This record gives sequence, structure tokens and C-alpha cells, in this order.
Amino acid sequence: MSSAPDVLLKELSDLGVEVGLDAVGVAGAEPFEDVRTELVRRRAAGLHAGMQFTFRNPNRSTDPGRILSGARSLVVGARRTPAPRLVDVTAGRMRIAAYARHDYYAALRSGLEVLADRLRVDGWKARVVADDNALVDRAAAVRAGIGWWGRNSNVLIPGRGSWFVLGSVVTDALLPVSAEVPDGCGACRRCLDGCPTGAILDDGVVDARRCLAWLVQAPGSIPREFREALGGRLYGCDDCQDVCPVGR
Repeated sequence: MSSAPDVLLKELSDLGVEVGLDAVGVAGAEPFEDVRTELVRRRAAGLHAGMQFTFRNPNRSTDPGRILSGARSLVVGARRTPAPRLVDVTAGRMRIAAYARHDYYAALRSGLEVLADRLRVDGWKARVVADDNALVDRAAAVRAGIGWWGRNSNVLIPGRGSWFVLGSVVTDALLPVSAEVPDGCGACRRCLDGCPTGAILDDGVVDARRCLAWLVQAPGSIPREFREALGGRLYGCDDCQDVCPVGR
């Protein structure tokens, strides 16, 4: 016999804490039409710089129903990654992005699978998606009340910042949705001013053609005009997160 939606939601939230998730929220599984439109616009403008990810097929990555037929809810989870200022990642002068120092997504997926299994016990279908380009993870997190869209395009969790990896359980269970979090950036421009290449545009959109996090993994060589800014970065760039006052 299926649990009442509010009872099931409480169980999922408690389970999330038990398995190491730092935040859990629920969103409806309707298509992210505004995000799809924006992905298409940015790709047409060249801002994606050839990267694929959710740009590859916006119609798919913004529609949870393509992941699971009959999808009605997204159970979104966040798991913390250590901030560079808390862990020395500059030994040997090489810098590696915080999220890439360990497979944090493996731990995230493991936790989300526990939530998915709980849904399956009640007869619901459930599928875990995280870092596989099938879903716009940040948009799902914002809709689920995990945090707000930061000016640096990351999801900022109130009082804790953006040092998290995100993922979802797509399910046909109809669950109570979480309230969205209001914008907390205000007039702050630290990420824009702190970006070493000026990749963050005034509207919070990142121009991947200038973003070091993308340039270090993009095919070909690093453009000469960005090599000095690259410094000792081996993989990724955390500057726009590191200067953010949220969660400090």
C-alpha cells in the first residue's frame, strides 16, 4: 500500500540526510521551457563554444518526461564538495577544481538510488540522473527550492554557497513540491569582477569561449589571450565560486 504523499516526502527527506545528502527538494516534472529557449539562444549566439552537455539536445535535456514516461515529480539532491580554501589543492602549483578532486557524483548517485529504491517499494517508477546530460540539473535544483540561480550561473544554497554537486530522481509519484528560494545575489558583483577572463556577462550568462573551466577541457590549444590567466590550472576554475560571499 502506497504511503500518503506528505508521509512519503518526509521519509525521503529523512533518508536523504541518512545517506549524506546536504539538501533535498521536490519539483514538478513539467518541461523546462524557458531553459530550453535559453539553451537554444546561447547555442545560436556561440556562447556554448562547441560544448555539448545539455546543449547537445535541449528538447531532451529540458523534458523529464523523456527520461521517464509519465514523470510527475523530481526529487532533487545536493551533496557538498569541499571548497578550495578549506583544502589545499595548490600543491605543486597545479590547481584542480574542487568537484574534480574526488568522484563526488558517485556518492551523490548512491544516495539518490536509496531514495529511488524507497519510491520503488511503493510501486512507483524512479530513475536517477546526475551529471549525464539527460537533465538540466541546476534548473531542477532551482525549481525544487534547493537554491537560487547565482549571477555566476551556479546554484547558490542559502547560507552554504555553491560547493555542491546536483542530481535528481525522476519519478511518476506525485509529491508535494518545495517552495522556490528567492534571489539572494542582490547588487553583488564579486563573481563578475573576480572572473580572470571576464567570462561572466552582466545578465549572469557565462561565455564559454572565455571560461577557463571549459577551455582546459575543450579540444585544441588554449587561446593565447587566456594563457596568462590560466596560470597553474590543470582542470577547471573555481574563482567565481571562491569569491562568492554566500556560505562564507
